[in-house]
Amino acid sequence: MTISKEAKVGILALVSAAILYLGFNFLKGSDVFSGMNEYHVTYQNVDGLVTSNAVMLNGLQVGKVQSIDIVPEKNNQLLVTLSVNRSIKVTEGTIASLADNGFLGGKNINLYLANNKKYLETGGELVSKTEQGISALIKEKTLPVMSNVDTLINQLKNIATKFDSTGLYLNKLLKTSDKSIAALNSSVGGTLAENRENLKGITTNMNALSASLIETEKGIKPLMGKVGSVVDSLNAMKLNEAVVSTKKSLATLQNIMDGIQQGKGTIGKLLKNDSVYLHLNRTMADLDRLFINLKEEPKRYVHFSLFGKKDKKVKADSLKK
Repeated sequence: MTISKEAKVGILALVSAAILYLGFNFLKGSDVFSGMNEYHVTYQNVDGLVTSNAVMLNGLQVGKVQSIDIVPEKNNQLLVTLSVNRSIKVTEGTIASLADNGFLGGKNINLYLANNKKYLETGGELVSKTEQGISALIKEKTLPVMSNVDTLINQLKNIATKFDSTGLYLNKLLKTSDKSIAALNSSVGGTLAENRENLKGITTNMNALSASLIETEKGIKPLMGKVGSVVDSLNAMKLNEAVVSTKKSLATLQNIMDGIQQGKGTIGKLLKNDSVYLHLNRTMADLDRLFINLKEEPKRYVHFSLFGKKDKKVKADSLKK
């Protein structure tokens, strides 16, 4: 059986188209030979999302946008169909978040799997969510700055329109300042010229006064030395007198102590002679006995009578007990 050339060309075209399709999907990251599950999600606005945009899970592409359809009975909401790899176990309550895909403005859908043990069947509905993209955030932060820049530009324009009159005032002020400085220089120069002789005289007098003070200082220094020596002499004289007086007092005290050691005087006799001590001891003992007898028989020593009757004489031997 022979195959015509036309048939061979057709078969080659079909094979080439199949290889092109498979290669294109392979380069996009899609696994052609693995099965895909379809899920649906509804958005109010897809913000530039188109078919074949990536479906991401934790930063890895796991599918793509299959189709985008308008649903008139739901206020023209957009029904997006997602093709997700069967190896991804999508649970009920999984969120499909529409987000930016970089600074160039592309879009993709990020999947956030719900912590649920019940899996979502093919054709199930995902929870829709729209993230604030980088472009929207830049617009939000940039618009106030741009408005402030516009205000600043307007103010600069107003200042520029008034600059001509301001420049004239500045020129007048500078000219006036130059004249004032010239007048001040001339007045100062004239004053210095007029009082130059007086300044010379004052300088001469100051020099003479300085020389006089130097000579006076030379005369004062020897005088101060003499005053110091006189003060030292007076202090030495007072100290010598005090030393001589102290020596005399110590000599007198030493003589008294020597006399006491030799038994001279009352204190010396008391210290050195025992007879005085014994005599005083006997006298004290006699006085003690006398006081005791006086307490026991006071009538013997004190006479008292209401009618003037004389008491008997105290016997002499009653005293000796």
